[in-house]
Amino acid sequence: MANLVVDIGNTFTKIGVFEHDELLETSQYQLVDTAVIAGFLNKHTISRAIISTVKAGGAQWEPALSKKTEVIWFSAGMTGAVNNRYQTPATLGPDRLAGVIAANHLYPGVNSLVIDAGTCITYDWVDAKGNYFGGSISPGLKMRFKAVNYYTASLPLINADETFTEIYGNDTASSIRSGIQNGIKYELTGFIESYKSNVKDLNIILTGGDSIFFDTLLKNSIFAPCIKIDPHLVLKGLNAAIPHNND
Repeated sequence: MANLVVDIGNTFTKIGVFEHDELLETSQYQLVDTAVIAGFLNKHTISRAIISTVKAGGAQWEPALSKKTEVIWFSAGMTGAVNNRYQTPATLGPDRLAGVIAANHLYPGVNSLVIDAGTCITYDWVDAKGNYFGGSISPGLKMRFKAVNYYTASLPLINADETFTEIYGNDTASSIRSGIQNGIKYELTGFIESYKSNVKDLNIILTGGDSIFFDTLLKNSIFAPCIKIDPHLVLKGLNAAIPHNND
């Protein structure tokens, strides 16, 4: 018997199938419909499903799924073994909470910093005792490129370039890349350095759609050997949050 885990994000919906803690299958979609859900139900014996969403409202395919299996909507009260001390838990993004649940579940008794490189970049720390107090949110990679173009009269909309490694740009496009990509690199190293100065033996986990690109940005930093890449961290956290998950 397996769990179906659905993470509805700002840009993509990610779906995973777990048997206990083992991820059997995962896919990413821009649009999910009943046919997509039926495909998973036909391939696996699903005993429970959990859905997390950062968007208002439900999912049009959820009633069809409910006819086939038990459906759980992830909420701020489902913290697993994490002691959630966030001042406004109802406004905490479910992806952020799922990330720290996963970090605490996968690395118990360890201080972990979860960096989620998605639409926004989030930094969330859970201590070795499972206490979560909060973190930080900043604009994501694509958001920064779009903002530079949208809020100016003449700066072009360009894409990130993982081959760009210069300190400065020598034309407009490379200057934008220098500002945004180096800016994110300095932001990442600054946050990591700040946490490491206050927390001994910090475990750093990088996840999200731009995690591989961010890992490239940090490849020459002193923190590179300490960083774990886990693109499925949020799915793992949602799976760990299902009641009686280890039964």
